[in-house]
Amino acid sequence: MRTLSWVYLGAIFTFILLPVVVLVIFSFQDGRLPVPPFKGATLKWYAKILGDRDLMDALVNSMMVAILSSLVAVTLGFLAASGLARAALPGSALMRGLLIAPMTVSYLIIGLGLLQMFNQVGIRPSLLATGIGHVVINLPLCFAILYAAIGEHQKSALQAARDLGAREWQVLWHVAAPMLAPSLAAAFFLSFTFSWDEFIIAFLLTRFDVTLPVEIWSMLRSGLSPATNAVGSLVFLVSVAVVVTLELTLFRKGSK
Repeated sequence: MRTLSWVYLGAIFTFILLPVVVLVIFSFQDGRLPVPPFKGATLKWYAKILGDRDLMDALVNSMMVAILSSLVAVTLGFLAASGLARAALPGSALMRGLLIAPMTVSYLIIGLGLLQMFNQVGIRPSLLATGIGHVVINLPLCFAILYAAIGEHQKSALQAARDLGAREWQVLWHVAAPMLAPSLAAAFFLSFTFSWDEFIIAFLLTRFDVTLPVEIWSMLRSGLSPATNAVGSLVFLVSVAVVVTLELTLFRKGSK
């Protein structure tokens, strides 16, 4: 039975990681197409993408949008979760439902709705519009993570701080935020990841300054190339580095 469990676990990881392994291997393909057979290793595709100004600009744009939109989404989600967890207010269940509702809506519908709304208020397609869109889709996730992390002992500690005379901002900053640090980090990282990889909203709400997924889509329109594999490998490497860093620092401290 244990052997069967290990086989099953190995099959799951193979299914998940095999596409990534293939992506990385053929990013070193010494040929014009990232398809078998493997013709030898080369770093020319990495040199090509690192020297591509449009691609590097899109990389910076994606990083900026992902970081700023994640910070806003986590902040708003933290404030909403703290407020709704503080007391059972009339209609609190409805408010929680409304906050989580965007998670059930297609990104295409959200993007089209935001595009029409921005046209009405005079906001042109831009990185700002994309950042707002990413806050809309990531705020429900951040709220759900943080609200679920606030248990009875957190509520008791927050109430004790208020009883001792702390102001609300002091309770949130000095008590709630440190107690929820692992959950805040998890919410931020997931929000960052979703913003980093998101294409539909970024495609609809950008025009000249585009994000990395939109730029990769433009590259794919001219056909397959090991250069696109190289871009994907670098993105994967950055994601793994962030996960490992968080695991070795904040999450490990939180578990202790």
